[in-house]
Amino acid sequence: MPVPRRFDRRPPERDQTRVNERIGVPQVRLIAEDGSQVGIVERDEALQYARDRDLDLVEVAAEARPPVCRVLDYSKYKYEQEQKAKAARRHQKSITVREIKLRPKIATNDYETKKGHVERFLRHQDKVKVTIMFRGRETTHPERGERLLMLLAEELSDIAVIEQRPNLDGRNMTMMLGPVAPKAETADGASGDGQPADAGEAEPVSPDDAQSAVAVAEPAAETAPAPPGEAEPAVLEPAEAEADARPSAVATERSTPAAS
Repeated sequence: MPVPRRFDRRPPERDQTRVNERIGVPQVRLIAEDGSQVGIVERDEALQYARDRDLDLVEVAAEARPPVCRVLDYSKYKYEQEQKAKAARRHQKSITVREIKLRPKIATNDYETKKGHVERFLRHQDKVKVTIMFRGRETTHPERGERLLMLLAEELSDIAVIEQRPNLDGRNMTMMLGPVAPKAETADGASGDGQPADAGEAEPVSPDDAQSAVAVAEPAAETAPAPPGEAEPAVLEPAEAEADARPSAVATERSTPAAS
């Protein structure tokens, strides 16, 4: 004969917040919808105050004497509280601790397999507790287990950090590894080590550019002073020199006899 199923006859969990007629105290400290305090009033008067504004009377501090009640839209208030709770759970980071067990005389293939498991856990941002199990006379050589643990930490140093160094507890030696926190870039694009993120090798400078740079850097040579008694040659501007040369050319043209 089949065993009858047992049903949970407990009523579903109800909202424990007292709203409107569920408030059973004779007097309440009323807070208006804008946050201002109205004062201590009768419960019926507070209910009528909320109905006139098409809102609810919600008990927000039941431990106070008298209890504090606020006038608000309870459906909207409850929805906002649920959204805040979801956002808090979404931003909450849960840390999982995995455990990997090794033997001090583990074979190479088994060691590589276990190391792959540890690497996978660390890349999923989980902590890993690595345990070396000693048996019999193996406890007389704990340095072998410590050497194996440090080798594992060194091979995974790019993704793991030692949070707890090897510690011998009875016949077991444990070490805790944690994932390495990702490096955050600064606002100016520099990485965590202070170097620019897109810094590359300096571009080579061509010989022509180098000569022009030297020419600009060198100061202009000063003009040597003229010997005493001699007049310094006048330096004409290009426009003046062109104007002085034009009349002589015209005079030469007029002095040449026309060919018959």
